[in-house]
Amino acid sequence: MKIKYYPGCTIKSNGEHFETSTKAILEILDYELDELKRWTCCGTVYSLTSDDLMHHLAPVRNLLRAKEEGGDRILTLCSMCYNTLKRANLLIQKDSEKRDKIKDFMYKEVIGYEGDVKVIHLLQLMKEIGFEKLKENVKVPLDGLKVAPYYGCMLLRPEEAAIDDIENPSILEDIIELTGAEPVNFPFKNECCGSYQTLRRPDIVLERTRTIINAARNGGADMVVLSCPLCLFNLEAKQKDVMEKHFGFKEMPVIYFTQLLALTFGLDEEKTRFDLNSINPSQTLEEKGLLKWSKV
Repeated sequence: MKIKYYPGCTIKSNGEHFETSTKAILEILDYELDELKRWTCCGTVYSLTSDDLMHHLAPVRNLLRAKEEGGDRILTLCSMCYNTLKRANLLIQKDSEKRDKIKDFMYKEVIGYEGDVKVIHLLQLMKEIGFEKLKENVKVPLDGLKVAPYYGCMLLRPEEAAIDDIENPSILEDIIELTGAEPVNFPFKNECCGSYQTLRRPDIVLERTRTIINAARNGGADMVVLSCPLCLFNLEAKQKDVMEKHFGFKEMPVIYFTQLLALTFGLDEEKTRFDLNSINPSQTLEEKGLLKWSKV
């Protein structure tokens, strides 16, 4: 089954391991990503200024492209892209005055678009496919591995855009469990990683990274799984800076949940692409006897 796919900028620059592992697991599940032929940056963040409509043009234009190509829904991998597209779509659906102004800005380009393309995140598609079907494809049970699920902000806030319960989400835990690994419940799984403060106030991000990773470790986790490229950058790449600032801090692998699924589906290094992670999880997995690569 084909599904319209919006990749976004980061997936095509620093998120190759996310996209490669996603395509690999979806192929096994009989799904194919049909990438939009004409897509642009989603705008990255949803503007909260009430009279700032210009920043909604980019996400709306991408939604229009999906409709033009015959899609009734559009899939995203990146949590930031999901949040931006989803909320822009809700704006089009609910606020006719702003919708008309956006149409004027776009020279009537979006006439006929009423927010009728559904925006879904990959985790929602996993739930739609069914965890039982995912479990049927497990070739390498990840017994003995303890994994901390990290949601961050964009999948859960605001409530109208949330893909799960905003206070106690469980979809990542369900995916971890079906692999045979043990999900670790820790108190910072839905806390902000610091987001773009990594540019303006890196000290804030370093402290968030230290707090979140230490909390996962204190809960017994061997690694963290997530679905956001920015969260991955802050929680993974920034660990080296945390180590320099805080004596005794220990690195922990942080990977995309699709990499975890690719591993348990028996896919090899060309599909998991652990080599693209700043902290390669291979050593942790080897210690637990879980790198049983197959030639799928």
